[in-house]
Amino acid sequence: MTKKSIIRGIASFVIVLLCMPLGHALMIVMEHLMTPQAVNYSALAMGVAGVLIVVFGRKLNSDTGRTVAGLAGGLLFWTGAVEFGFVYYANRFGVEPLIENGEVVTKPEYLIMPSSIGFFVMVMLFYLTSVPTACPFLNFFSHKKEGTIKRNSAVSTFMELIMIMWASYLVLLLCYDSHFLGDRHPITFILAFGCLAGSIFMLKDLLECKTWGKALRQAIATVIIFWTFVEVMGRNNFLKEIWVEPFSHIAEMLWIAASFVIVTLAAILISHRKRVNLHH
Repeated sequence: MTKKSIIRGIASFVIVLLCMPLGHALMIVMEHLMTPQAVNYSALAMGVAGVLIVVFGRKLNSDTGRTVAGLAGGLLFWTGAVEFGFVYYANRFGVEPLIENGEVVTKPEYLIMPSSIGFFVMVMLFYLTSVPTACPFLNFFSHKKEGTIKRNSAVSTFMELIMIMWASYLVLLLCYDSHFLGDRHPITFILAFGCLAGSIFMLKDLLECKTWGKALRQAIATVIIFWTFVEVMGRNNFLKEIWVEPFSHIAEMLWIAASFVIVTLAAILISHRKRVNLHH
């Protein structure tokens, strides 16, 4: 762990972390400012754009560039094709939200998302048995050796982002379901604080990453695990999720967006200076 790796790790963590509230706010803004038909077309365009970014990102020479392409493509695809896909079918077939004490606690799209658990298990089985991955958790169960892995970081970043997001949503939604546990069940809180502890443990590895590409890939997993804790705390009103009410917190959301831009530009500048120094 060096000063440069610490700065790189913190910057990568902040960049990916700020994507979470901005992604949530983007969905709310689109649903409020656009017609349902425009939302559907925009979501489709986002999904297609995500796939194209990954396809063309595969050809980049830089590992960092490929990783950024995978991250951007994964976020666009998840938000556009996956989340808005569930929104579309929930609205089309009239799925009602879950309401407690007169407030919507779970939107319709998230009520039908757990039905995809069979597909998730199917894909995970493929990862465990056949697909190369640098994930220590998967390698532990599959006995694959990371040193023998040959993979394109654009595609692997895209898929790992999708799989981790998918897993996080499924775990949270199953925990929130009162037929299983419930959002105030002790096991739900144990899971939340377990994720907090796990993210702190993962942060140590993140701060030791020697390249921007690897740091960003590690940050994706670290942030999503940490965000699982944030979601449970927000669900139980221990913190205010301002990103689900962006129109009521415009100044705060602008600060988040500005911070994202500043940190991202600073990371690009630092990375560029490093490449220049290497060439000299």
